[in-house]
Amino acid sequence: MFSSVKPFEGQQFSALRKQCQQNRTLFEDPVFPAVDQSLFYHGNRIGKVTWKRPKELCEDPHLFVNGISAHDLHQGQLGNCWFVAACSSLASREALWQKVIPDWKDQEWDKQKPESYAGIFHFRFWRFGEWVDVVIDDRLPTANGQLIYCHSNDSNEFWSALVEKAYAKLCVCYDALDGGNTADALVDFTGGISEPMDLLEGKFSQEEEARNQLFERVLKVHNRGGLISCSIRATSQADMEARLDCGLVKGHAYAVTDVRKVRLGTGLLAFFKSEKLSMIRMRNPWGQREWIGAWSDSSEEWKRVSKSEREKIGVTVEDDGEFCIHKIWEEAVMRGSWCRHDDPLTNRSGGCINHKATFLQNPQYVFDVTKAEDEVLICLQQQDKRAQSKDGKGDNIAIGFYIQNVCILCTQMNLEKTFLHSELVFLSQLTLKSVLLFLNDISASDPYVVISCEGQKVRSLVHKNTQNPDFDVKAVFYRKKPKEPIRVQIYNQNILKDSFMGQATLSGDLSDLQHLHTLRLRDKGNRQNSDLPGLVSVSLTTSDVLTNI
Repeated sequence: MFSSVKPFEGQQFSALRKQCQQNRTLFEDPVFPAVDQSLFYHGNRIGKVTWKRPKELCEDPHLFVNGISAHDLHQGQLGNCWFVAACSSLASREALWQKVIPDWKDQEWDKQKPESYAGIFHFRFWRFGEWVDVVIDDRLPTANGQLIYCHSNDSNEFWSALVEKAYAKLCVCYDALDGGNTADALVDFTGGISEPMDLLEGKFSQEEEARNQLFERVLKVHNRGGLISCSIRATSQADMEARLDCGLVKGHAYAVTDVRKVRLGTGLLAFFKSEKLSMIRMRNPWGQREWIGAWSDSSEEWKRVSKSEREKIGVTVEDDGEFCIHKIWEEAVMRGSWCRHDDPLTNRSGGCINHKATFLQNPQYVFDVTKAEDEVLICLQQQDKRAQSKDGKGDNIAIGFYIQNVCILCTQMNLEKTFLHSELVFLSQLTLKSVLLFLNDISASDPYVVISCEGQKVRSLVHKNTQNPDFDVKAVFYRKKPKEPIRVQIYNQNILKDSFMGQATLSGDLSDLQHLHTLRLRDKGNRQNSDLPGLVSVSLTTSDVLTNI
């Protein structure tokens, strides 16, 4: 996986360490020197800073003391709870943190070979589609003999401080980490895709079923090795890090360290009783200030859970920042850019969908979803501009994407070939507006629709117990055979075999200027009196010019 790791700023860890060992010197990083410019964008704001190596702070330094844990981290003076929360999540997944901290045993201090110590470490982060290897020296910013920024519970454990320094180097300086998004750090730690979810917009507080579905989804993500964080939105600057009566802090990032269903009761009662509590365990990067309501560490509610169950989930009565609140993917990466050109056939900067004349000139990619139950998560990314904040250019550009259900399998569409290909005659866009089924037994109706043309098909999801399903299906067909019709077929899902409920057929001819069609459902074949009980309403547009659709 790391065969194509790119050295940051061209610095090769192995070569630099070997050079220092041969010269019997400790590494001093010329790219990220021990000066104020590596700390601040504009001037020192915290007073005198002394850079010290771990051996100057303790007698027996280590990367890890008794392994790696979410309890290792404390935030320090920098406003980077988002980054520290991501580190807490990372610490819970060995396979993931070993990507960020490669060959950690080789990097660990070795008492048996003190001469091998060269004051150099390296860490890896995923940036814009590739893993980047960042080399640092181990000089850390301190004040009054204490680490200023991220540090561990154990004074001789330094993995968190060193990872933070490498990330600060990647972003130009420590100040670049002051305020951010936990999801961004999780992406940089894993190469994964982040998915934000707003609990207010989802109406989870009003609907129990929605809350249950949310928990099952969070549980599935957690069990599949996903990293999860959460926060309470701050609506103003004064709201930032304001502590609520319940103990939680606004605008503050929390790491989710466990998700599980906890069995209630003790002894045989717990074994035979089916009642379980859905619980999410979170941790405050400060290492203190916890939730103080129901199911907080020392609350009465925990008496309902057996000692063995508490030990299984790691409940401790300490203000360690961790608490509970009751409430396998395949990847493809495509690269592209918006490039302007006067020729519409080669222009790839068409603007948003409001610019209908040029919108389809944007880069396009096609993917296939083969199963109705499959989920697709799409993440559109741009190169991080945090490093340019020092020059006042740190804001990201507004970008977006549009998903269209298309019946064609190809790689990125070439507009020139689409316009001029001799076999392509025209294309049709069909939107299914409504379906009305006239049935006596509504309970027997679980309909879905299949739209087909020239061997390509689009299938909707199944709608349960309805005679008027809102399918909301749209399809675009790139057509080569003008006489081949477009078929809209309705089926009823059954346990053994799905039953045909009727179909509507449209020519999609260029001469047909009527866009909205309401058609009676008919049986298969050309038999007379083949009308079936139902109507289908569709919008159909056909053109021989791609940009007209």
